[in-house]
Amino acid sequence: MATHKSWRHSEWFSIVVIVVLMIIGRSSLADHYYVPSGSMENSLLPGDRVVVDKTAYGVRLPLTKVDLFGESTPRRGDIAVFDSPLDGTLLIKRIVAVGGDLVRLRDGRLSINGRELAGSFGRGSDAPLSGQQRAVVELFERRRAWLNLEAGGGPDINDLRVPSDMVLALGDHRGNSRDGRYFGLIHEKDLLGRAMRVYFRRGEGFVWREL
Repeated sequence: MATHKSWRHSEWFSIVVIVVLMIIGRSSLADHYYVPSGSMENSLLPGDRVVVDKTAYGVRLPLTKVDLFGESTPRRGDIAVFDSPLDGTLLIKRIVAVGGDLVRLRDGRLSINGRELAGSFGRGSDAPLSGQQRAVVELFERRRAWLNLEAGGGPDINDLRVPSDMVLALGDHRGNSRDGRYFGLIHEKDLLGRAMRVYFRRGEGFVWREL
């Protein structure tokens, strides 16, 4: 009887350890995100499931924003996950500007430090959608943002200087995104992770598309 109880206690202990490790892993290492809306079209579509690297901006103490090591500065073009400053809703948006940048937004098109980012390019094999020959694209160093401007550009931004340790996050669907134009700038420490790849898309099934 004692042996049976000992086995049950050992089994429950193992289950607890597994659950704790899963919580730690999702909090500090990696997680996934379900895209609920079209605010990031055309880079992300409603229903997309995305792998999120929780170590991209530093490894943190589980369930906190305390950096343990590997603290890293976000880069323009990153697609990041963070809690909305307005209501705490988990959001996914693109980091378009970092500390020190001068931002101007006209008709949904960005200029950073006096340089316009948008151009019109034919869709290549890395395009997120098919069936459209041309699209407005913004170039962020090595990353491309495939914009959706069908609903216009949304509110403009007039020469905003981003303070140190802050970032500006916008949706790629500029006329249909509740983003930094509404809730303001985000502190770097409030970024929870960087979206790395789409692993599932409606109509396509399992994919492995880099962001």
